[in-house]
Amino acid sequence: MLKKLMSFIKGYKKETLLTPLFVTGEVILEVLIPYVMSDIIDVGIKNGDLKRILIAGAIMVTMAIVSLAFGVLAGRFAAVASVGFSRNIRRNLFYKVQDYSFLNIDKFSTSSLITRLTTDVTNVQNSYMMVLRIIFRAPIMLIAASIIAGTINFGLFCIFLSAIPVLAIGLFLIIKFAFPQFNNMLKKYDALNLKVQENLVGIRVVKAYVREDYETEQFKKASDELRRVEAKAEKLIVLNNPLMMLVMYSSIIALIWLGGIDIIAGGMQTGELFSFITYLSQILMSLMMISFIFVMLVLAKASAKRILEIMDEIPDINDDDADENLKVQKGSISFKNVSFKYGENSHNFVLENINIDIKPGETIGIIGGTGSSKSSLVQLIPRLYDISEGELLVDGHSVKEYKIENLRDSVAMVLQKNVLFSGTIKENLLWGNEKATDREIEHAMKVACAYDFVNSFPKGIETDLGQGGVNVSGGQKQRLCIARALLKNPKIMILDDSTSAVDTATDAKIREGLKNNFKDTTVIIIAQRVASVQDADRIIVMDDGKINAIGTNDELMKSNAIYKEIANSQKKGAEE
Repeated sequence: MLKKLMSFIKGYKKETLLTPLFVTGEVILEVLIPYVMSDIIDVGIKNGDLKRILIAGAIMVTMAIVSLAFGVLAGRFAAVASVGFSRNIRRNLFYKVQDYSFLNIDKFSTSSLITRLTTDVTNVQNSYMMVLRIIFRAPIMLIAASIIAGTINFGLFCIFLSAIPVLAIGLFLIIKFAFPQFNNMLKKYDALNLKVQENLVGIRVVKAYVREDYETEQFKKASDELRRVEAKAEKLIVLNNPLMMLVMYSSIIALIWLGGIDIIAGGMQTGELFSFITYLSQILMSLMMISFIFVMLVLAKASAKRILEIMDEIPDINDDDADENLKVQKGSISFKNVSFKYGENSHNFVLENINIDIKPGETIGIIGGTGSSKSSLVQLIPRLYDISEGELLVDGHSVKEYKIENLRDSVAMVLQKNVLFSGTIKENLLWGNEKATDREIEHAMKVACAYDFVNSFPKGIETDLGQGGVNVSGGQKQRLCIARALLKNPKIMILDDSTSAVDTATDAKIREGLKNNFKDTTVIIIAQRVASVQDADRIIVMDDGKINAIGTNDELMKSNAIYKEIANSQKKGAEE
């Protein structure tokens, strides 16, 4: 785990190395200051030697200033190194998620990914900064202060050493029981983020159903559960500080008493006792810092484990063996005995024995009941998921022979859930083709029946859509998504129930525009309405993950019970 995390310090090695260097200088000077102070008391003050007092005092002040400077530099370099470290982790995590297939993303919830990219990375970042500043400071101070304290009075130092096993045992028990609690706490963070995400995304539904009180109560429950688990973990951790303080002050009281007896007996000088107590304080402080580091590492370990789960996840779709020169030229599609299931461990196929040949430029309609796996079928074409069995060919080549970028550049897909991003209409449309001219954008909007409503806005194509396209209606959002897809000038166009929010007349205009302006493009239309697919060259009727029938509208009306039932029920509903 540590080796993997250390790979993220790339670009910040200088700061990582300079931090402990300045920390070492700071600690050495801190350790030497009490030694100089004892000389002032035992020699300068005792003998009334003002010159020696002034010289030793000047040396102490100089050492303090230099130590302070070293501390400031160490803090600065530690901050730069830790921020850079977390930047590299977040960037690599984000890039890793971009390489995930839909199946990989399904494995982790969105809220969990957000927590790992934010809270978990912050925990690791804070621990890294503390480690840089303390991992060298504490041991050096512990060793140096112990050596000098032992030199001053070895007998008293040995008495002090008897307290260290108490600290070690206490720290071990705290860490042992705290780690599982921190693991549980981070899972509760996931649950809280999920509740926040769901509420904010669906805020319009919440308000429409007047469910604000219910959602508030659900958030309160998630928040209280997090508080309960976090408090349970913190209750264990806070025991560390009282334990350290108890041992520290008990040791100081005992050593002052024994040291006082030693001074009276003439075996020790006053300045030596002051220095000895200062060194014991430094030893105890270094032990406290070490225990604090262990506590931080307990939380960091839990977060690092969750981070590395993302990094170690192997994308189930890759194109390492693909031909980078192979590109889709025509747009023919062939499913040969294709079956598909979500995940290797799943026992149920959502698609079974799919066989169909689609010619270049052909328009195919797909219809069927809810849960008939229409969307699952088309998501296999651009390799959003990989088939489980059989063979899927595009232009006579297996989809696995294409580089993923080349394949998906040739396939434009408008998903069921229309997603727009913060920014202007133009910025969103340029996702389809970042080099598209204004004329090409205008043409795509006209085909998608988006041109008129876009130009009705005061700022036209420069209108800000807001987060997720909140400033446009559902039908307008669908048409913008279709226009964005058309700008790719694709060989294969997939519309997954993408006109459900527009009226039938607009739906018909969009299909007519596709037919007239993209004749060479293979078009696949998934729809709930028969009217949306009745003009297709062929219509596929899906039922329970299987192809029930294939034919034209007229053929299916005569021969297929499912299609006929759907058509008649919609016709009856329209008449009513």
